[in-house]
Amino acid sequence: MADRPLVESELGSFEGFWANDQKTVRAFKGIPYAEPPVGHLRFRPPVPKAPINVPLQARNEGSPCWQSQGNDAFVWALGTFPRSEDCLYLNIWTPASADRENLKPVMVWFHGGAHTRSWAHHPLFDGTSFAEQEVILVSVNYRLGPWGFLALPMLSEESEQGASGNYGLLDKIEALRWVQRSIAAFGGDADNVTIFGQSAGSQSVCALMASPLTDGLFHKAIGQSASCLNGFEVDPQGYETGSALLSELDNPSDVAALREVPNQTLLDAALKSNWGARSRITIDGWVLPDTPLVLFQEQARVSIPLLVGSLANEGHLLIPLTVETDQPRFRQFLARTFSRDPTAIEEIEIAYQAEIAEGYGKARHAIETDLFMALGMRHWAALNARSGAPSYVYFMSHVPPACQIYRPDSPELFLEDGARSAGAYHSGDLAFVFNTLNRAGCGWSEEDRALAIKIHQYWANFAKTGRPSREGIDDWPAWSDTGELMIFDVPTKLARDVRHQKLLSLARGLGLDQSIIDR
Repeated sequence: MADRPLVESELGSFEGFWANDQKTVRAFKGIPYAEPPVGHLRFRPPVPKAPINVPLQARNEGSPCWQSQGNDAFVWALGTFPRSEDCLYLNIWTPASADRENLKPVMVWFHGGAHTRSWAHHPLFDGTSFAEQEVILVSVNYRLGPWGFLALPMLSEESEQGASGNYGLLDKIEALRWVQRSIAAFGGDADNVTIFGQSAGSQSVCALMASPLTDGLFHKAIGQSASCLNGFEVDPQGYETGSALLSELDNPSDVAALREVPNQTLLDAALKSNWGARSRITIDGWVLPDTPLVLFQEQARVSIPLLVGSLANEGHLLIPLTVETDQPRFRQFLARTFSRDPTAIEEIEIAYQAEIAEGYGKARHAIETDLFMALGMRHWAALNARSGAPSYVYFMSHVPPACQIYRPDSPELFLEDGARSAGAYHSGDLAFVFNTLNRAGCGWSEEDRALAIKIHQYWANFAKTGRPSREGIDDWPAWSDTGELMIFDVPTKLARDVRHQKLLSLARGLGLDQSIIDR
């Protein structure tokens, strides 16, 4: 074992490698958890991987799933890379001390990228630091774009469940089933599994909490910068956007023909039809029998310890800035968005008067950002707390340097007003959570490094106990008990009034119970 870490499991033998010089962390990459979703398995639920009869050299990553490439996406530029439909692989980092007699808590990571981009084995998501904290880290590739979420009547008609879409969610569920079957061989405790994700990965965590297919698969959850409570008002089944994509393919006559469409052709059709503009997750009647909001409101799902939060400047270059917004258009936006209680509009205008002074376009952008992020995350936390489990909430105001975090080969991103002029941007927390400042980004300071250690420890503690704090680290009580949020800045601190009046006014305008903000 000192030369090459080897794990024997019911599903096969896996030979990994040492992830650090001290040989205290074992890593296993490119482990298949499902059969390749190609040919007749395209647009179908994943099929569990059959046992592997020969030892697998688990030292190389699997391929990213099919997706677009490019360098024009602010900090989210991905560059060019190989792609394949054969992409359902996971990666594991585990302490050398972990075995069947000394089980460790497990964290399962679902990457973001709008359900259309990115991959699990990126250096940004390296799990070595988590394993050094005595936590096993599993990162999961899942199908993206139309390969993972295309919904059509003809796909539903052939399905045994009468459902289509959500294949990417089903991939995550299959990966969690793999963890239940196999993680003990790697020293993981299948009864102490925490799922966590950011952006689209966080939406997936939210949807998996709402799904009836996930009972017993995980026990705690962390959501970073996105919930799944909204976005189903238009085309909840995904059939309209699916049909628009189909028309760009000249309407294949049947499912068999659709399965033969080349990958690049399918990607081009998705881009031309603007397929990805709506929520990729669908209400399919199986994975999600109803909208997650309804399922949470009806307490149809068992709640679990939950940790959620967002950053101060999430909307920067993520949510479009409608610069042509003048006062009449702004009033129309408010009337349309807050039709449930129009009397709240005056309160909203007062709460956002500083943003209005900078321009109506900026005010609209700030409101849309808070609706999606800060309010959405607290709404999720409140619904979870109503079912009886603790919810912890954070808000990151610390400003990291803006770099191409997915391009360690070329991270520099030159901003006219300096590297920290983008604020606490969407995804700015990722290197802090994984404590991978040495693997991604650029221009990190000692303050950044100290904050990364603290945030990383909070996540590991939560995975171990369901509470982020422990002896020797700043106390972090449950927001559901005290109304206090953890503010990630230098120094960290607890606070109650974080955009409080703004979020209260938005909640009122949406007709929501204001107790989701006032604890």
